[in-house]
Amino acid sequence: MKKNIEPCYYGDYLQLDKILGAQDLQSEKYGDAAHEEMLFIIVHQVYELWFKQVLHELNAVIDTFNQETVKDQQLTLVVHRLQRVIQIQKLMNDQIAIMETMTPQQFLSFRDYLVPASGFQSIQFKRLEISLGLKRDFRIDFDKQSFYNRLTDKDRALLETLESKPSLFELVDKWLSRMPLLKTEGFDFWQYYKDAAEEMLKDDHHTISTSDMLSDTERRQELKDLQATMENFDALFDDTQFEKLRGEGKFRLSHKALLSALFIKQYSEEPIFNLPFQLITALTEIDEQLTIWRYRHAMMVQRMLGTKIGTGGSSGHHYLKKTTESNRIYLDFFNMATFLLPKSALPELPETVRRRLGFYLQQ
Repeated sequence: MKKNIEPCYYGDYLQLDKILGAQDLQSEKYGDAAHEEMLFIIVHQVYELWFKQVLHELNAVIDTFNQETVKDQQLTLVVHRLQRVIQIQKLMNDQIAIMETMTPQQFLSFRDYLVPASGFQSIQFKRLEISLGLKRDFRIDFDKQSFYNRLTDKDRALLETLESKPSLFELVDKWLSRMPLLKTEGFDFWQYYKDAAEEMLKDDHHTISTSDMLSDTERRQELKDLQATMENFDALFDDTQFEKLRGEGKFRLSHKALLSALFIKQYSEEPIFNLPFQLITALTEIDEQLTIWRYRHAMMVQRMLGTKIGTGGSSGHHYLKKTTESNRIYLDFFNMATFLLPKSALPELPETVRRRLGFYLQQ
């Protein structure tokens, strides 16, 4: 590392003149400045700075997964960067409480001056969503078309270009799909798993059918839910059935990727699966933190606006609340708990399988 030959001054390095001079109050253009508008601007500017850092981390992770192979050392760095993203997300979630120190009437003192600007015009946030894997086809209807119609040509072109590139979701799916099939001479994990799962579901059916704690109505509902779970289990062993459910939105990961992720979760305590398990866990946490942010944001908007429409033309709170569940990205990793078996029901991995998987995961 070379030594600096020119002195570096704190304010110049951080360009504080630009940052601290970037708070132009709209309310001042129409009369007296609204005191709370300064808070509103600064909170959103800080969000945009954090979005920039999150994108910086995600782009580095995406570059890694764009390679033909992902080595063990690279995966360590990927997990570290995703953990940093999670900490930033937690900070952003806590930041909502600062915004909530503003009362609805204080917000109304300058809100109408902001029309038609809106938070959903945040290009960095949309880039963040698309990079993670929330592309147009998976958005709610308003986001699919109406949102894009409200952007400048430049911003629309930028997002559409990003839509055409592989997202982190797609790259992780491809990475998981490359894991070799877990079937060798004398060992067929998935047949063992299928037999154990059928036995577990059979026990669940017996428990529901014979329980004295359930009313007839509750029993019928429990058995109906169990039947749906059994169909999902059956799909794990049937490509055609899996693709049918995937087309209905029940799964988003490819069949091979889901099976690989499930296997990693089942044997997460194995040293060779430590980093892949941490990766899956980190992506799950990122999706959870994003969902928490959406929910808290929706609640804050309802607190400030009630049922008023948003400044950008959306239905305000109703729109934001709908995105909370509809815009989930890594939902398959959450639902995977449905398919987990107790450790006692799992076979021990033969040494030949350990070596084969170890060779693959360290490439």
